[in-house]
Amino acid sequence: MLRPLTPSQTRGNTSPAAMISPIRDIMRAMDPEVPMDDARPMDTYVARSLAPARFNTILIGLFASVALLLTALGLYGVISYSVSRRTQEIGTRMAISAHPANILKLVVAQGMLLTVVGLLAGLAGATLISRLLVSLLFGVSPTDFATYTVMSVVLCSVSALASYIPARRAARIDPMAALRYE
Repeated sequence: MLRPLTPSQTRGNTSPAAMISPIRDIMRAMDPEVPMDDARPMDTYVARSLAPARFNTILIGLFASVALLLTALGLYGVISYSVSRRTQEIGTRMAISAHPANILKLVVAQGMLLTVVGLLAGLAGATLISRLLVSLLFGVSPTDFATYTVMSVVLCSVSALASYIPARRAARIDPMAALRYE
């Protein structure tokens, strides 16, 4: 007759996979009719059941990373184009004693304004669309404040960096060359 195991007997130094063969032998000795072909540690079954959700999460994370990269490149392109179009204006400002730090702030503020407008529109759209994605979420509400906050901070940080690069170039413009620029 088998006795129940005490807690000290259930934990050991042996891996669960190594215990399968002895357990299979015991089960065969008890009842040879019980099939024990697909015996695996519980971790294996849990990993199998979570594989589709894990794949979807990785895929969504990959798409989100690509979207963040495209956002940064798009904002960089828009701000860079704006700086090139405003070269004479920036040169005029610098010629009448505008400090390079002021030019830097002006260009970064322009990029951040675009970011804030896009972020507000995106948050509104995400709040509406997240209701459709409820089935993919586990343990998180569709309008999770922490997620929206963290992603907004990340997006603003990336946008500030994407705006800073053309802004630094604008702050270094030579006023005389800019006034001659067409």
